[in-house]
Amino acid sequence: MAATRPGGGESAKLRVRPVQAAYRQVAEQLRDQIVSGALPSGSRLPSETELGSMFGVSRSTVREALRQLASQHLIDTTRGVTGGSFVAAPDAGRIADNLGGSLGLLVNSRGMSVDNLIEARLLLEPHAARLAAERADEDGLAELRRTVEGTGHLDPDEGFTVHWDFHTTLVSISGNPLLHVMCSPINAVLRGRMHRDRISRPAWDGIDEDHVKIYEAVARGEADIAETLVREHLLGLKPLYERMED
Repeated sequence: MAATRPGGGESAKLRVRPVQAAYRQVAEQLRDQIVSGALPSGSRLPSETELGSMFGVSRSTVREALRQLASQHLIDTTRGVTGGSFVAAPDAGRIADNLGGSLGLLVNSRGMSVDNLIEARLLLEPHAARLAAERADEDGLAELRRTVEGTGHLDPDEGFTVHWDFHTTLVSISGNPLLHVMCSPINAVLRGRMHRDRISRPAWDGIDEDHVKIYEAVARGEADIAETLVREHLLGLKPLYERMED
């Protein structure tokens, strides 16, 4: 699209955003206010009729916008006299699950490689181990210890789950919930890419030994050592992941 200057001058190109469907525009504006905190968690949204009047659209358009926000877990809708649409309380687990699904789609569509995920994990988890060594309390250390005890006798499937529990727990006791939200979806996708049936018993034993060493460093509060051990451990695991190109 072009605009012509008065007097027949050369046209100047304008950057034009495509017009969206009305319900998408309503949903986008409400989403922006929710994400920015202008509409805090627990806030009750105006009724469908009121929203329709505010946005100059029909109730059916508002209803479709609210459905879209609900599908993104940004609002909760209840029925009855005291019902309505409310800004949802943040749920770290649900957010991580949603991100994991999106990352999985990206990897499967080759929009992102497994190497990208491993690189991100190497940036996040070693630092999480450092924080865990500096901050973890007795309950957190006890939880981490439970993931390293007695995995040697487990069958590959059970052991596989416990080994991932170690990493999840290590990040969760770092004291930074955002790290947990960031790491969980990455690990969920990588977990699905690892050929557990191709990992030998000695390799599993080596993983167990690494986890014990990391736990001991965290328990002793040795942040530098914990960070280094996790980095070396993740680099050692890299060949066990299935590459998308294979």
